[in-house]
Amino acid sequence: MASGIFAIFDDVATLLDDAAVLSKVAAKKTAGLLGDDLAVNAEKATGFHASRELPVIWAITKGSLVNKAIILPIAFLLSAYVPWLIVPILLLGGAYLSYEGAEKVWEWFFPHEKQVVAAEQTAEPKEIVEREASKIKGAIRTDFILSIEIIVIALETVIEQTLMIRILVVSFIALLATVGVYGVVALLVRMDDTGVYLIDRAKETTGFASKFMHFSGKNLVVALPKVIRLLGVIGTIAMLLVGGGMFVHNIDWVHHALEMLPSLAAELLVGLIVGAVLFGVIHAIKSARQLASDEV
Repeated sequence: MASGIFAIFDDVATLLDDAAVLSKVAAKKTAGLLGDDLAVNAEKATGFHASRELPVIWAITKGSLVNKAIILPIAFLLSAYVPWLIVPILLLGGAYLSYEGAEKVWEWFFPHEKQVVAAEQTAEPKEIVEREASKIKGAIRTDFILSIEIIVIALETVIEQTLMIRILVVSFIALLATVGVYGVVALLVRMDDTGVYLIDRAKETTGFASKFMHFSGKNLVVALPKVIRLLGVIGTIAMLLVGGGMFVHNIDWVHHALEMLPSLAAELLVGLIVGAVLFGVIHAIKSARQLASDEV
């Protein structure tokens, strides 16, 4: 009886050891996408009132966990029974990310910041809450698309393994993509509060420690807006890279047509083209509908 229990423990230990080794491999393969995920979601999770930053990030984190809970079983089922559906789903996700990236690029050249700021200043509390909820939904929607890509790449890494290994490895990567990414995002958006805390603490100390804390705190406060702007740019480029990459890596003729270009350049170019086409079509439809409603 005792030997049977030890045999079970040995099997479990072997299973966990294999899962740990394969998780490292999967993490390396998804590292680039996890970085893109961080940049995109950091940009999506910023721009809120300071008192609402952490509640908003927590709301997006919960939405991200729900996304993973939906995607994981579907991914396992698709890989087992209808693997041919995975590529079309990835292409739809790539189209969405490319559109979002192209829309951001358009706003760089034709910003409407003044109107947005004015709207924020004159908005009623109910409108602010609705706007916040809309931004959270948009962030969760983008997280859903990125999560699909991360989970599929992790799944491809262990597709030849047993079902239990696949579940352990892919679930770990999915959890890492949520806890790790939004944990870092939460730290980033609290940089200014940390800076203010260090400046206050500097007043209570003397000598080198006081100067160091004041210097560090001041730089954290000053750096936050620059970091947010940088993340906005990186996040937009990341959306175009991930979106374009889904087409480059899953459509042979696109891959061969651009194989003379560096991989990142090809992905960015395709992301821009797909996003620009969708952006033009969607805005043409919106304009036509607006014109029709005005005439009525």
